[in-house]
This record gives sequence, structure tokens and C-alpha cells, in this order.
Amino acid sequence: MEYTFQYLWIIPFLPLPVPILIGVGLLLFPRATKNLRRMFVFPSVLLLSIVIVFSTYLSIQQINNPAIYLSIWSWTINNDFSLEFGCLVDPLTSIMLILITTVGIMVLIYSDNYMSHDQGYLRFFAYMSFFNTSMLGLVTSCNIIQIYFFWELVGMCSYLLIGFWFTRPVAANACQKAFVTNRVGDFGLLLGILGFYWITGSLEFRDLFEIFNNLVYNNEVNFVFVTLCAFLLFSGSIAKSAQFPLHVWLPDAMEGPTPISALIHAATMVAAGIFLVARLLPLFIVIPYIMNLIALIGIITLLLGATLALAQKDIKKGLAYSTMSQLGYMMLSLGMGSYRTALFHLITHAYSKALLFLGSGSVIHSMETIVGYSPNKSQNLVLMGGLRKHVPITKTSFLLGTLSLCGIPPLACFWSKDEILNDTWLYSPIFAIIACSTAGLTAFYMFRIYLLTFEGHLNVHFQTYSGKNNSSVYSISLWGREGQKKIKRNFCLLPLLTMNNKERASFFWKNKYRINKNVRSMTVPFINILNFGTKNTFSYPHESDNTMLFSMLVLGIFTLFIGVIGIPFFTQFNQEGMQLDILSKFLTPSINLLHQNTKNLMNWDWYDFITNATFSVSIASFGILIASFLYKPVYSSLQNLNFFNSFGIFIPNKLKILRDKIINVIYDWSYNRGYIDFVYATFLTQGIRRLAELIHFFDRRIIDGITNGVGISIFFMGEGIKYVGGGRISSYLLMYVSYVLIFLLIYFYFFFQYF
Repeated sequence: MEYTFQYLWIIPFLPLPVPILIGVGLLLFPRATKNLRRMFVFPSVLLLSIVIVFSTYLSIQQINNPAIYLSIWSWTINNDFSLEFGCLVDPLTSIMLILITTVGIMVLIYSDNYMSHDQGYLRFFAYMSFFNTSMLGLVTSCNIIQIYFFWELVGMCSYLLIGFWFTRPVAANACQKAFVTNRVGDFGLLLGILGFYWITGSLEFRDLFEIFNNLVYNNEVNFVFVTLCAFLLFSGSIAKSAQFPLHVWLPDAMEGPTPISALIHAATMVAAGIFLVARLLPLFIVIPYIMNLIALIGIITLLLGATLALAQKDIKKGLAYSTMSQLGYMMLSLGMGSYRTALFHLITHAYSKALLFLGSGSVIHSMETIVGYSPNKSQNLVLMGGLRKHVPITKTSFLLGTLSLCGIPPLACFWSKDEILNDTWLYSPIFAIIACSTAGLTAFYMFRIYLLTFEGHLNVHFQTYSGKNNSSVYSISLWGREGQKKIKRNFCLLPLLTMNNKERASFFWKNKYRINKNVRSMTVPFINILNFGTKNTFSYPHESDNTMLFSMLVLGIFTLFIGVIGIPFFTQFNQEGMQLDILSKFLTPSINLLHQNTKNLMNWDWYDFITNATFSVSIASFGILIASFLYKPVYSSLQNLNFFNSFGIFIPNKLKILRDKIINVIYDWSYNRGYIDFVYATFLTQGIRRLAELIHFFDRRIIDGITNGVGISIFFMGEGIKYVGGGRISSYLLMYVSYVLIFLLIYFYFFFQYF
């Protein structure tokens, strides 16, 4: 065991040779490296697989012999200051290692096929491997300054990967927005680190916790200053984990490739904020105001994320807001002191959300095979539908992740989310009502995404066109262009505002464009603007390749069975007689640091569990039922009828108007991102710009004006004086005597005036 831990420092650096090899290859042998680019995925997967084996072995050792191992070495020593780097292995580290490596290797395998057509294939894998190195270094850090070092490297990798397609202005703006927003939180994190170093004189976690707890216990610290420093530490997690109010970067980060969204912005990097709060929880737990603030930020974030996801048209942005909401659940749990429950939900959500994002990538990949589908259109939910027959494995995997996130047993997120809801009832009934309501909203918007994507008919219409060769030409009608026959809507339940043309459109169903089911692939003449006919082949939406499906199937297995680690099927008891599941036994050393064992270990009562589970599943089922009722096209034969009237339900016109207004408000709230970006743009961005303009005016007109004015005045004085001197000494003497006489007259005048 000790021999194994001696080589723990190798773990963060194992993926590092890949970006080095790619960089050296592109520098020295660019043509050969580009020709052999598909070979670089093998070392990426191989090295991360070694990390998986090593991490699994460490986790097994942790379960059999719970302990905390620390290996440090000095880097800088100067008088009383010593900066040390090293590796810390405890249950929290082991959990994060397995999470990063398992999700990371599945995303690498998936990306090999997904990014194979991209010219930046090598750059993509270089960024990915460097991100894995940074994330592994972050979770194995032994002190807070080392965490900050890798924290910034992770942020840099996120910036590079969000702006991977930097030639697209939207992607370039998105990575800049993510960078600037995270700089706000990271600057606060740095100030918090410096503040606690000034208080305790230590950066090592164990010394930091021990010294700080003693100072608080003996009332030897300024509580206001300590609370401020703790809040600054927490601000780093607010930005990195997309918590309110620094959440605005996460939906824009979906401009990066979909595998990046799965790895960084759903499973690992956004989990770094949760990891940091969990790591520093012994520090926060003695400051009640900070714990309450963490819980408050969590409850606001989970509700805000759920409401913003309700009417998103972009499938990835809908999943991004879902990620934001689930991170709010984790932050709420940490704020309540439920350390074990927060980490349990972190694990289950990571696998489920990674599966959903990879499923969305498979959908986008299949939709892009249709002519006319740009990247923006291939992610638009209103242009999808009916894919269940053509991508059955993707559909099954996506449904599995959807049910898990909704909290349907026996899938992963059911077990963890149910525990969070139970703990919330004990913490605050108001928070519990909000959390339970959000669970229903989660089920609603997730099934909305699923139904709009896979159910109904494909929202594409192939229209017959007669050309010179009397052949059938098929063109795609996406936006109802002029000259095309208008097709009636299914049922316009909710007239709402669309993005581009500001027209009112159906909230639930767009114009229905049907496709010939027998058409699989066709070679057709493409009519361009100049009417020159060319050949263009396109195919019907099809299933992804096996490498992509393999990653989705493995993550689907994790989604099915990972919840077992939190269930005491194999009952063990601790010294207090409480039942321990695998996760609780695993986390015992870390939980003991919190000095609140009874709150972090569950005393299982199966009767109470079934009662609470019935309540939570009922809420989720209600959300699913409402989504199915509104979105599933079971009344295609009643397209011209009002949805409610098809049931024989009469609704007065006033209620219809009120209903439409309420739904329009919900849609506008979701579409406009809660107006938070508008507030930032109006009061923050424009305010800073106006302040900069004012400072610029003051600098040019006042500061530079005074300097330039002095120079100009001296210039004119010199110009005037130079004409006075003629070069004659007699004239200079005359002027000198004149000045002396004038001075004497003034002097004697004031002298006799006073005396």
C-alpha cells in the first residue's frame, strides 16, 4: 500500500505526453502528423486507461482500509515561508479520480468518430489530454495554493475548448464570456486564499482546518473578516460550478463541440466547484452564515436553472440549464452539511448527464446529414421529431438518462436526489417545497426535450420539383420560404414569440413537415442560385457509428447500476450502530473531519424510505405526465382543433387569454434567460463602458488639457519675448533699470502705506 502511494504523483502527468507529442509532431513533421492523426487517439485512451486502473486500485484500498495519505515535497523555502507541493489521497480524491477517468475515457472514444471530419482533430485531443492532466492535478492537490494553480489551468482548457471553432464569432464570444465570468470568481478565490493564509499562516488543508477551528473556538479571530474571506473562497466555486449570479457563461459554453459539453460542462469541470466546497467544508462548517449562504445560493440556482430550461429550443442549452439546476441541488446539500449526499448526487448526475450530452451529440450528428441543416438548425428542437425509428439505440440511451435525471427508480439519480429532498425537509420546509417543485419541473423539461426530439414525425418536408430532366428533386423547407405551400399547424395551443422574425409561433409544435418514410438516401440535383445543376448526396437521419454507441452504452450501464453504492443492500454497522452502505463506509475518514457524523451517515429505515420515495416519484411522474399531455402528438388527426376542445373541454375566452399570457411570460422568461444577461449588459457592461468614456474624457480634456495648456502658454510666451530682444546691450540695460524702478515704486508704496 505504501509502495503504491509513493508513485501517486505520476497520476496527474500520465495524460501529458499526448499534447507534447502532438505539439512536437506538428512542429517538426506537420504533414506526417496530420496524415497519422487518428493514431493519436490510441495513446490518449491508453494512458487514461492506466489512470483508471490505478484509481480503481486506490479506491479498493480505501474501502478495505479507510485512511488518508499525504505525500509532500518542498518547492520554495524562504525564512518562515515554505511552499510545498504534493498529493493527497482520501475518499474525496478517489471518488473524483474514478469520475474523471471513466467519463473522460468514454468521451475520448466517442470523440474519435465525432471529430474525425474536423480539421482541428489533433488540436482537440491535445486540449482534451491537457484538460485531463489539469483536472487530475486539481483533485490530488495537497494544499489550497496548488488547487488554485490547477484551477487556472482547468479554466484555460475550458476557454480553449469552448472557443475550439474560433472562426465562428458566436464561439469566440462564448469563450471570452466564460473566461471573463470565471475571472471574477477566481480573483475572489485568490483573495480568500491570501486572507486565510494571513489568519492561519498555513496553506495545507489539515493544518489550515486545525488552526482555524482552534482560533474560532477560542474566539481569537475577527468574525466579520473571517466570513468575508470564506465568501471569497466560495466565490470561486460559484463561478466554476455556474451558480447564481455567475451562471451566465454555461449556456453559451455549448458553442464548443458536444463531447466537450459532456466532459467539461456536465461531468467534471463544473464539478470542480462542488469538489472545492466539499474539500473546504470543515472550514465553512464553523461559519454558520457561510453555510446558510451556500444553501441559499444552491436553492436559487436549482430553481432558476429549472425555469430557464422550460422553453429552450437548443437541445444542448436545455441540458446546460439542467446541469446548472442539478449543481444547485449539490450546493444546497453541502450548505445543509449533507456531505455524503452531495457527493452521491455528484456521482450519479455525472454519468447520467454525460450520457444525455453524448446522446444529444448523436442526434446532432444524425441531423447534420440532412441537406440544409446548419449547426444551429441541427440543435433546434422544433426542427426535430420522429427520430426514434432511425436512431433507436440513441433514443434508448437518451431515455435512460432522462428517466434517471427525472428521479425514476431504480436509476442512478433517483437514489441521490431522493436523499437530498429528505434532508431538505429537515433543514427548511420552504427550501423543501422549492426543491420538490423543481424536481417536478426537471421531469417536465427533460421529457419535453425527449418528446420533441424522438417522438412524432421528422419536422422536415421534401417537396417535389419538376426540373428539365423530369426527375424528382427534393428540397428542404425549414423556415417557410416564399413560394412554398403553407402547411397547417397541428394545434396552436400557445402563441409565443420566436427569435428571428418576432412572429407568434406555437410553443409546443412548429409547422409539421412530413417526409416520405421510404426515402433513405437519394442523389439529387442541387439547384443553386445560378441554376447550375450539381450532384449532392444526402441521407436520412441514421444511427451513429459503433464507437460513439459504445461510449453511450457504457455510460448507460453506469446510469443503471451506480446508485447501488448508496444503498445498504450489504448491511454493515458502525460503532454507533448505524447502517453503512458502500459510499458511507468509503467516506468515513472524510466525514470524521466534519465532526457531524450523525448528519452525514444515513440511518436507513426502509418504511420511511419507501414513503418518501413514493412522494418524490409521484412528483416526477406528474411532471412527465404533463409533458406527455402537452407534447406527445397523439392527436395528429385533430390538427385543426383546439387541444383542449378535442377532449370536449370548453374553456372561456378570458381563461384562454389568461392562459396564453401566463405561458408567454414563462416562455419569455426562459427565452430571455431570466433577463439576467440583459441586466448585466445594461447596468454592468454599459455602465463600465460609460465610466470608461468619462475617464477617457477626463484624461484627454483635463489631465492632458492642463499639460498641453502649460506647454502652449510657455510656447506663446517665448514667441512673444523673442521679439522684445534686439541684441543691443543698451536696450537690455534700459529694460532692467525700468523693471527695478517699477519694483522700487511698488515697494515704497506699500511701505509708506503701512508705516
